[in-house]
Amino acid sequence: MITGEPEQSAPAEGDGPGGPVAPPEPPDTRRLSPVSCVASALRELAALLVVAVSGLLISGFNVAVYFTLAALAMGLLHQAVRWWSFTYTLYPDRLELRHQLIGRSVKTIPLERVRGVDINASPTHRLLGLAVVRIDAAAGGDEGVLDGVSRKEAERLRQRLLGRRPTVPGGPRPEIVARSEPSWYWYAPLSGAYLLTPFALAGSVLGTLYNLSNEVGLISEGTLSHLGDRVLGFSPVLAAFVALLFVLAMPLASVLVFAWFNWDFQLRAIKADPSGEGNGSQGALLAERGLVTRRSVTLERRRIRGLELRDNPLERLLGVVRLTALVTGLGDAEHRGRLLPTAPRAVAEKVITRLGAMFTTPLTVHPPVARTRRITRAVLPPLVLGVVAAATGRPWLAALCAAAAVLGVPLALDRYRQLGHATDGRLLSVRSGSLVRHQQIIENRAVVGWKLRQSVFQRRGGVATLTVAVGAGEGGYAVIDADAAEAVDFARSVTPAWITPFLADDGTRASAAADGPVRPRETTEPPDGASGGSAGRSAG
Repeated sequence: MITGEPEQSAPAEGDGPGGPVAPPEPPDTRRLSPVSCVASALRELAALLVVAVSGLLISGFNVAVYFTLAALAMGLLHQAVRWWSFTYTLYPDRLELRHQLIGRSVKTIPLERVRGVDINASPTHRLLGLAVVRIDAAAGGDEGVLDGVSRKEAERLRQRLLGRRPTVPGGPRPEIVARSEPSWYWYAPLSGAYLLTPFALAGSVLGTLYNLSNEVGLISEGTLSHLGDRVLGFSPVLAAFVALLFVLAMPLASVLVFAWFNWDFQLRAIKADPSGEGNGSQGALLAERGLVTRRSVTLERRRIRGLELRDNPLERLLGVVRLTALVTGLGDAEHRGRLLPTAPRAVAEKVITRLGAMFTTPLTVHPPVARTRRITRAVLPPLVLGVVAAATGRPWLAALCAAAAVLGVPLALDRYRQLGHATDGRLLSVRSGSLVRHQQIIENRAVVGWKLRQSVFQRRGGVATLTVAVGAGEGGYAVIDADAAEAVDFARSVTPAWITPFLADDGTRASAAADGPVRPRETTEPPDGASGGSAGRSAG
């Protein structure tokens, strides 16, 4: 676990930093809340309304009403049977999910494998006082889902699944590490994802409406032809005005989407379990966000192997960044591992310092050959395409290719400036990318392997790509076009016992052109939950 807090001795049994704690709960078997049947039926109501409208248009009012009532009754019966046949039992060391009606299915999740707990509450669930608990285990993804428990039960499950003894009522709440401010919402237009999301959703809705209207005969070939004639008949001034409104609406829509997903974002620190044992022995981080659907994700501190900072040129210009935790065995890590949305860098540095992962060692500059390779990759393809276009009589395409080649030079230079790597003996850092810059800060002990790769052109330039394999995040992160000798030194400085046996006896380095994973001959077991994957980003 990345932490800068000193370890404290465990308090006596029954006492904690916030007062007395409750004794461990005995195993018990429970069902989902009975109200969950209503929540599931309401969730299916939208589909029933579509069926009702289709029946109304095709067969008349009476048939539509009878058909809808029959479908609603069947849905309620189905949800009631599902509720009655499902139980879950929480033991001191495992969680059992049991389905039994005609056959029987039992899923067992050892608590030691639990990596995170995700609690969601859609508008329907919030209205009925319910929540959805999703459990991430070592296999990744949703190992277990409890759809429809009370909020109190969801919080109890979160504490028990993470190995924490529930505190007595009235105890202290988790400490707030960071909380969103109104000014953060105006950073949304800087991100392409938030800019394009509203229009992707609008396209999906329009496509659904088109398919539905086509099914019931509201749209025909003649209707589309008539609509196309009317669009082509618009004056250029009106068309330009509509396009201008569309462009002006994009930033506002992105702000709305940002608020939808990140409203009242809070990052809280949960103190270590007073018993000093179990999954909660080193505390956890709790991230909450969402306007309509409230989402709460809990990450164990001892599972966090590193952090990733991500930004683009506009965000760098305004000093904002996104922060993600690299957690072992976490499914959907891009969203569930998010510690901060687009936020000021000062806030991100405060969180990083709180986690004991502030990295101040200057990054090693990559050799000039890496700059040449960046420029060649950016300029050569459009130039070749432009020559072909000019030779085939397409001057407009050749002009576009020439412009792309010119614009590619500053982009290539920035990509080179962002390359870097370093280690301070406890942490290592790798950085790459320009349009989307990534910088990972990883614990040295989280490294589970190395992969040194050289292409023919890299060998001629004396550079290599070194992939750092870790059991968290994407599984591996590439040090792109580093000096071949420096790449070996970097790997040796992080894991000397692994790399030294691969070096020549006279102290000189073995050939840096070795292609394949570099693994230890005899090592201790990798960090808990780590995998041996060595896949990383492709050389950029």
